[in-house]
Amino acid sequence: MIGRVVNLVRTVPYLLALVPAALVAMLIPFVLLLAGMSMVLLGLGLVLIPVALLGVRLWTDLHRRWASSIIGEPIPLRLNGFTGGPLSWLRQLVTDPTTYRDLLWVVLQVVIGLPLGLAMMVLTAMPVAAVYAMAFWWVQDDGDSMLVFDVPIDSWPAALGSGIPVLVFSVLALVYGTPVIAKGWAALTRFVLDSSSTEQLTERVEVLTETRAGAVDAHGAELRRIERDLHDGTQAKLVSIALRLGIAEQAMKDEPETAATLLQEARTGTEAAMGELRTIVRTMYPPILTDRGLVGALRSLVADSAVPAQADLEDPGPLPAAVEAAAYFTVSEALTNIAKHSGATFAVVDVRRAGDRLRVEVSDNGNGGVDEEKGSGISGMRRRIASLDGSMSVRSREGGPTVVVVELPCAR
Repeated sequence: MIGRVVNLVRTVPYLLALVPAALVAMLIPFVLLLAGMSMVLLGLGLVLIPVALLGVRLWTDLHRRWASSIIGEPIPLRLNGFTGGPLSWLRQLVTDPTTYRDLLWVVLQVVIGLPLGLAMMVLTAMPVAAVYAMAFWWVQDDGDSMLVFDVPIDSWPAALGSGIPVLVFSVLALVYGTPVIAKGWAALTRFVLDSSSTEQLTERVEVLTETRAGAVDAHGAELRRIERDLHDGTQAKLVSIALRLGIAEQAMKDEPETAATLLQEARTGTEAAMGELRTIVRTMYPPILTDRGLVGALRSLVADSAVPAQADLEDPGPLPAAVEAAAYFTVSEALTNIAKHSGATFAVVDVRRAGDRLRVEVSDNGNGGVDEEKGSGISGMRRRIASLDGSMSVRSREGGPTVVVVELPCAR
């Protein structure tokens, strides 16, 4: 019973909203026509048409969300980022198949949605009218009969005889019919507004091409960093060690004390070189992940954080090594950014698995206002996450807080 009431609360407003939605949809062709005329006469259409089409996209995305909540299945939103000026926007919108699906749906909203919405208004009014007729049929002046749906009500038998059937029919229609109609309209909305399998495949290929290019760039940058670290640090130390050993070998007979000093320096240099090599290896794949697993490694990061931090970690089970490394470096980089830039006094690291996705969230109570263009390391994090087909979002308004959320695919 409660489920049916909840269904009514969700579906009745959805169908009633079809009337004002259709009225808004009727205005869209006039706006586009006005924009086209202004383009011919004044040149303003170059601005107005892209804005109008973006308005249509926003409008249809709103109904994508609503239809998705009714049928319980996701309908991808289509308001992608547009680049360039108005002419570039117009070109991108005109060449986007989604624009034509949006316009088709606007027509269907008027042709089909408006009658559905009006029928829903009548159906919703019927039980109210039936109850009113049965309760107040006698409150009439000058002996006139009350008319309910053109049926005269002038006595209790007439009131009950016509009111009860109307009430029962309308309530049953609302309870059992409304959810079916609402889901049907939502399914039609999804059919029209959702992209075809071919378009989805094309978009997926574009995303994979972009992420693959990002992965190649990130891999190249990582190799260059390792080469630079080895060349500038470890290699220089090894050359110095070799020179000291050579000099010590020559001084062994005549100056044993000098040779001993050189050997000691060579040993110290060897230990330093080994330390640098361990540091470089940690940046490739931290050994602590092998020793303690992801949860243990993250607890160690949180414990060593310069800013007091709380770890809310759920054991995600076995994960691909690349995913573990990405999660580890995400938390490490985020905690480093918090310590350097945020002015925060507290941070929270939350890691848990949701189906085939690993969700990593790092938040702080700092100043916010993160600028990805100012060397915060976020662009590098994005490349690392994108190379694994993951997603990353940063919410950081001025005054804080800052929340970094990363989702990584973790199905084996």
